[in-house]
Amino acid sequence: MKEYYENKVAVVTGGASGIGLALCEMLLSLDAKAVVLADLNAEKLEAESSRLDTAYPGRVLGIRTDVTRQESVAAMIRQAAEFGGGQIHLLFNNAGLGLMKPFEETTDADWEFAFEVNFFGALYGIRAVLPVMRAQGGGHIANTASGIAFSPMAYQSMYSATKAALVGLTCSLRYELWDDNIRLSTVIPGTTATPIWDKVGGAPASAISPEESAYGILKGLAANERVVFVTDDDRRGAVDAFDPEVAKGKDEYFLHNARLRRSGEVAL
Repeated sequence: MKEYYENKVAVVTGGASGIGLALCEMLLSLDAKAVVLADLNAEKLEAESSRLDTAYPGRVLGIRTDVTRQESVAAMIRQAAEFGGGQIHLLFNNAGLGLMKPFEETTDADWEFAFEVNFFGALYGIRAVLPVMRAQGGGHIANTASGIAFSPMAYQSMYSATKAALVGLTCSLRYELWDDNIRLSTVIPGTTATPIWDKVGGAPASAISPEESAYGILKGLAANERVVFVTDDDRRGAVDAFDPEVAKGKDEYFLHNARLRRSGEVAL
């Protein structure tokens, strides 16, 4: 796996915490030439990029980025390419939000924000990085979706819809750009103990660590997997998603979960 990442220039959005930060640290440990942390949280970005730069001098750059603004993403990609000597080999569109809310309480503004963060942020990154990757002869773009794209949950209509859209975009572009030697992979990172769970009382006990998720992601990308499933649970969920043989059981499971959430037994 190290052979795939050594001497590469990588950009990771949402890079100052959770899976994004774990990816940055692991890429550096695998001898990536340069790693750019892009994040909206200026305080975390400064702290983590400084810490990593101390451990890996001259190979780390933090860039404050708002993925909901195309001009911010484009400026970040330009700065990252300059830092990487004109190259960006790997783009991890990792930034995202969980977005749990009853559908009837959502507004058009909620939906617009949901798509700006979870879908358009990745789209803006792809648009900005393609000229760089074409000029250098190729690259790899990884878009972080979620198992919820295959197993949509009640009270998470915005999260389900945005991540399903991202799966569709990524899989379509994978073949549109294949002959340009630009790879695209959808990442399904597994239920991971990250700050995305903070507003609902913390991650479940079964959650994997950001480091475990990052390892699975990098292993899958090195193998050029179409969809990188880090956990067996997500892999099975995708396989069963539209299987009529298990539809009754799926209905029972999702309805039970919806009722738990409605009753307050599972936090919204």
